[in-house]
Amino acid sequence: MRHRLSVMNSGTQPPQADPGAPHHSEPTWRAPSAEAPQPHGPAGLHTGNQPPTAGPGQSAWWHPAAATDPWRDPASHAVIETRPVPHAPAPEPLPARPAERARPALGLVIVVSAVTALIAGTLGAAIGIWATRTGAGGGFITGAEPRTERDVDSVAAVVEEIMPSVVTVLTADGGNGSGFIVSDDGYIMTNHHVVVGGGAEVAESLQVLFSDGSVTSAEVVGSDPDSDVAVLKIEGDEHPPMVLADSDLVAVGDPVLAVGAPLGLSSTVTEGIVSAVDRPVLTQNNNGEVESVMAAIQTDAAINPGNSGGPLTDIAGQVIGINTAIASTAAEGEAGNIGIGFAIPINQAKRIADEIVATGSATHTVLGAELGASELGVGVTLERIVPDSPADDAGLRDGDVLTAFDGTTVTENTQLIALIRKLAPGTEVTVVYERDGREHSAQVTLEAAAD
Repeated sequence: MRHRLSVMNSGTQPPQADPGAPHHSEPTWRAPSAEAPQPHGPAGLHTGNQPPTAGPGQSAWWHPAAATDPWRDPASHAVIETRPVPHAPAPEPLPARPAERARPALGLVIVVSAVTALIAGTLGAAIGIWATRTGAGGGFITGAEPRTERDVDSVAAVVEEIMPSVVTVLTADGGNGSGFIVSDDGYIMTNHHVVVGGGAEVAESLQVLFSDGSVTSAEVVGSDPDSDVAVLKIEGDEHPPMVLADSDLVAVGDPVLAVGAPLGLSSTVTEGIVSAVDRPVLTQNNNGEVESVMAAIQTDAAINPGNSGGPLTDIAGQVIGINTAIASTAAEGEAGNIGIGFAIPINQAKRIADEIVATGSATHTVLGAELGASELGVGVTLERIVPDSPADDAGLRDGDVLTAFDGTTVTENTQLIALIRKLAPGTEVTVVYERDGREHSAQVTLEAAAD
């Protein structure tokens, strides 16, 4: 059963449901553009268990056993018990020794030692209490010197390094998205639905806010709705670009950081892991029309409206994807994070962005087959093979059931389209298909869709 994902932006009303579309009770997926947060009251607080209150005439630490136990009763005295030495034969007399000064009795030594220990303990406790009340600025207890720098491999150090490269994109309708610098001469990557805002037309220029609070204008170089990628350009040639990783190497369980401006809160960082890769995600525009299909990186890092267009990075701060959409259990309106967010793999996004910068538009990869209706189970029916297409050149025929694409088992149409669009034109892949009850394989060289 297919989930639906809709694109929404701050300051606009949520898209109206398509009256002709079937109703599903499953979560809807929405693109995380900005929305002002709703106020919430403080959570209730409660204290832990309190110690029992002392009764009249009792010490606060009195214990019921004190009446019979001298170690619990503060009014009792320690008792030193002496025992007689067992009888033994009398030893031979020794020669007379010079007279010595009388030594104090054993009992007196013990009493003096006990009093000394008591005084020392009381004095030490008093000094300790006094020292802790004098504060960190003086006294006997000084502690070690505070650290002024964090470990170079800590999350805080990584964030400090990448934050100047992340921007808040201020949209024409008063909302916001996010973006990140990808070249020292000022190119910025973001989402198509960010530069469109709440309207249908791509803005010509926008403003971007930097982590240091400065604001500048940005030209919209180009935008591609099919991939939900857009490119902006700011003036200058000494901007700090982010490092782009190889998203094909991303694995489930890898730690990640999501950076952006959720709900307008600029320079926000959340942490999580990669929950899945090649997750088929279908988004809709404000009119409820299917706009983009992607084989997304899924993460549980908190992503909210306003994170759209911001970077999803590995733990070293290298970009692995563009935060684009979130799943939602809400039937209507904008929704917040529920731990299921999606990012466009950076390898695909970079290819699209490079084409936009070079030509002003982007190409889209195709197999060259019309797909039949999705059915439960493994396989997608190739209902009609387009003549002279990659599928035709590979020997595929009408009615073949494609069961695997580039090593991935295929179960429904959206998944196959997402896997195809993830790859660049000219990529050769292996497909597995069934024909007349027998399994076959073929090599297909994908190509760009005709204009």
